[in-house]
Formats: sequence, C-alpha cells, structure tokens
Amino acid sequence: MGKVIAIANQKGGVGKTTTAINLAASIGALDKKVLIVDADPQANASSGVGIDINGIEYSIYECIVDKVDPAKAIVSTEVLNLHVLPSHIDLVGAEIEMLNFSNREKVLKGVLDQIRDSYDYIFIDCSPSLGLITVNSLTAADSVIIPVQCEYFALEGITKLLNTIKIIKSKLNPALEIEGFLLTMYDPRLRLSNSVYDDVKRNFSDMVFTTVIQRNVKLSEAPSYGQPALIYDSESKGALNYIQLAQEIIDKNKR
Repeated sequence: MGKVIAIANQKGGVGKTTTAINLAASIGALDKKVLIVDADPQANASSGVGIDINGIEYSIYECIVDKVDPAKAIVSTEVLNLHVLPSHIDLVGAEIEMLNFSNREKVLKGVLDQIRDSYDYIFIDCSPSLGLITVNSLTAADSVIIPVQCEYFALEGITKLLNTIKIIKSKLNPALEIEGFLLTMYDPRLRLSNSVYDDVKRNFSDMVFTTVIQRNVKLSEAPSYGQPALIYDSESKGALNYIQLAQEIIDKNKR
C-alpha cells in the first residue's frame, strides 16, 4: 500500500508545488512508482510536469464531485514512474458543492483508497489555504511535509497549520504524522537564511529534514518548460537537492 504524503502550508510562495513536482520526479527516478495529486485549483503541479489541463477529460474535480473513477483521470508523464491526478480551475467550486456531502472531510480519502495500492508514494500538492480541500488532503494523508522558506516571516502561520493538523488528528485522522519540515529557498551566503534555519531547527529539532533546498534559478525555470528540474537540468543544485531529499524520505520509511 502506497504512502500518502500531503505537502501543505497555507502561506503561499514557500515551495509547495516545486517540492511536489521535484520530489515526486526524484523518487520516481529512484525506481518507485509515484502519483502527484494536484489539489490546488491553480493546477501548477499538473502544468509543471507537462500536462495540458485544457486537454484532459477528467480531473480531481470530477473524482470528488461526480464520483468518477480516479484511474480514468490519472495521466502519465514523460518522467519515469510518475503519474498525475490533475487539477482544474473547476476545483474552486468543489468546496461549496461538498458542503451537502456526508463525511465531506473524507471524500478525497475515498478517492485515493481506490488507487493507493498501485503506487509506492502519493504526494498531494495542497492549495495555499486551510479550506475544505486541504482538510480533505490532510485527512487522506499518512503524513505531511511542511515547506518553510528561508525568508522574513517564515514561521508566520505555521502555528495555525500545526493547530489544524492537531484538530484533524483528534477528530478525523488519528494516524496523521509530520513527515518533516523542509527548508526551501536557502542561500548559505545570507545571514537571514542561516537565522531562519537556526530558528526552525531550534523549534522543531529532529522533525526538520537534513536536506535543505537551496535557492536555484533552474528550479524556477523548469516549470515553464513543463519539466521537473531533474529533466530540465539534472546537474543543477535544485535537482541534486531533491534527489537527496528523495533518498532521505525513502531511507526514513524503510525503518
């Protein structure tokens, strides 16, 4: 049975989608079968691996609202071992439509339970909010990766996210764990980056990944070509960081 990992932080611009794309591609390159579930209406994780979201027949929206079999919506990519359950702008309206559903917090879990045996890892790219779709994502997940950018106000909002995780653990998903805090956009030359790194390590100690994701222009450029950094420039610092993170997660989950 595949492990489901949500990538969440209600603060925008912290590297959630970059992490979903590049971590999934890296784990695929390490010979694991991987699925990205794009749970953000902006659909950047879908387009970031080359999927034309205007050309798909089904998306996560139809799986949630119309009970379409998720196997029909999953799209393969050019990346080895990597598939995507794509998103669509229609997902914006799903939260309102789900209000009348029974067990509305567990709809996505029901969708993923149908396919999780087909994958080693399933990564959910959450939207930058704590709305019903994100609650669904955390309820469906075994664990959560929290990206934290090495910039001002880095820890802003994390308390709120941790409180949400605590509530979901107590009421909806007792097995939910924190996979780790991931420091992103790290620049070792900057005092600020090192200060944020020290703050996060001091607050969350062994829950922080050893791997840090350094600021890297190739990571920013790659999505515009519909490719993860591993394909766009496999020798770039960003690609190498995510391969290291992928190995760290695989090793951690062997225990």
